[in-house]
Amino acid sequence: MVDTFSSLTEISRAIREHEVSASEVLEAHLARIDEVNPTLNAVVQLCADRARAEAAEADAAIARGDELGPLHGVPITLKDSHDTEGVITTGGTLGRKDFVPEADSTVTARLRDAGAILMGKTNTPELTLSGETDNLIYGQSRNPFNPERTPGGSSGGAAAIVSAGGSPLDLGSDTGGSIRLPSHFSGICGIKPTAGRVPRTGHIVPWGMGALDAWTTIGPMCRYVEDLALSLPIISGPDGIDPFIHPVPLRDPADVDLASLNIAWYCDVDGYLDADDDTRAVLDAAVTALAERVGSVENDTPPPLAEYVDMWPRVGGGDGRAWVQRMLDKWGTTEESEFLKKAFDQIEPTDTDVFTESLEYQDRFRSEMLQFIQPYDAIVAPVAARPAPEHGQTYSEELRTMFYTGPYNIAGWPGTALRCGESSDGLPIGVQVLAHPWREDVTLALAAALETDLGGWQRPPI
Repeated sequence: MVDTFSSLTEISRAIREHEVSASEVLEAHLARIDEVNPTLNAVVQLCADRARAEAAEADAAIARGDELGPLHGVPITLKDSHDTEGVITTGGTLGRKDFVPEADSTVTARLRDAGAILMGKTNTPELTLSGETDNLIYGQSRNPFNPERTPGGSSGGAAAIVSAGGSPLDLGSDTGGSIRLPSHFSGICGIKPTAGRVPRTGHIVPWGMGALDAWTTIGPMCRYVEDLALSLPIISGPDGIDPFIHPVPLRDPADVDLASLNIAWYCDVDGYLDADDDTRAVLDAAVTALAERVGSVENDTPPPLAEYVDMWPRVGGGDGRAWVQRMLDKWGTTEESEFLKKAFDQIEPTDTDVFTESLEYQDRFRSEMLQFIQPYDAIVAPVAARPAPEHGQTYSEELRTMFYTGPYNIAGWPGTALRCGESSDGLPIGVQVLAHPWREDVTLALAAALETDLGGWQRPPI
C-alpha cells in the first residue's frame, strides 16, 4: 500500500527501486485529493488523465532500464501562479479564468524534465498578492488543521494539500512571506531562496518588476526538510530569459558544520507586533534545541526591522499600485477580489522625488541588514506572531501577518520555515531560519536539526 505521507525522497526511491509503481503512487495521491479536497478547496484543477498516461510511461521507462531523473514518476501539484502547458492557469484573476498556457514556466519544465508528474494546480489569491488564499474564481481554501482557519497565502492551496498528504511537493512563490507563512499556518516546511536563485519566467508575477523585482522568489514546499534539499537544485540556476538570475552554485547542507555556527534570534520588535505566548514558547524551544548544537546563540534584533512597516507602502505602493493595475489590464481583469483591494488599502501614489527617495531607503535597509548579520551565520525568528487566523482576519491590525517575513524579501535573503510546535488549541507554529545571501545550505542544515529535535510536520486531523 502506498503511504501518501511518505517523503518526496522516499517516494522517489521506492519508484526507482521497483518497490511500487508510478501508477500506484499516482492513484493513491489522486484518491487522497478526492478525499480531502471537498473540505480544503486546495486543488483547483486536475489533469488526472494526462498524469495517468505519464505514470504509465514512467513505469515503462523503468522496465526498459532507461536513465531516470531524480523525481522520476513522482506526482506533484503546482501553485496556480505557474504556467502549465495545456492546463488552465488563472493566477487567481478573472481575466485568466480560461487561460491555457502554450508552454510550461521554467520551474514547471525543470520539474517535469526531472521526471515529476503534474496532478493538478493549487489555489492562490489574485495575482498572489495576499496573505490569505481566496479569489473570485475558485473561492476560499481552508486549513487542514481547522477548516475555520486560513492555510495562509499566497501559497495557501499548496500548503494545505501538501500538509494533508495529497501531494509530496508543490512550488510556492514568496513576495512578502507567501511560502513561509502558509508553511507556518499549515505545519509544513518551505524555503524562500536567495533573490536571483530561481527563474520566474512563466510566473504570474514575472521578472522585471523594477523596484520590486528582488521581492519575489520561487521555492519548494514539502512536509520534510530533506525534500527541500532534493528539489531546490532542480529548479535553480539561469534560464537565459530571467535576467536577474545568477549562476551561483548551491552548497550541500550536509557539509555545514553546525558546531561552528553563531546564531542570532529574536521574538519581538519594540513598538510593533509582539508574538503571543504559544509562539514565544515554540521559539524558545527552537533556540534551546539549537543551543545544544551550534557554537553560540544570542538574542539580537536587526535594528532596521522597525522600518519595514513603512517600506511596503513607500516602495510597494509608491506608484499608487500602478504596477498591479498593469497586470490586471494585461489579463483583461475588470473585477478584482476583496483581498487584492485590502492588500493596497489606503495606499496613495507619491511624488516622484518621494518615490526615488524610497528606493534609496530600500537600498540603505539592505545594507544595514547585511551589516547586522556579519557576526552571525543565521537568524532564527517567528514566521508570524500568531498561528493561523480565522478567515478574513489576515489584514487586521492585531495580526500584520507579513511583519516577520517581509523584511527578508526586501533584503533578498534565503529563509526556511518549518513547524516546531503547536498552539494550545492544536494549530501548528513554525519558525523561520534566515541566512546570508546564497547560503541556503545553512538554513536547510539548521532546519533539519530543528526537525529532528522538535518533530517537524505532524499529520493533520483531516
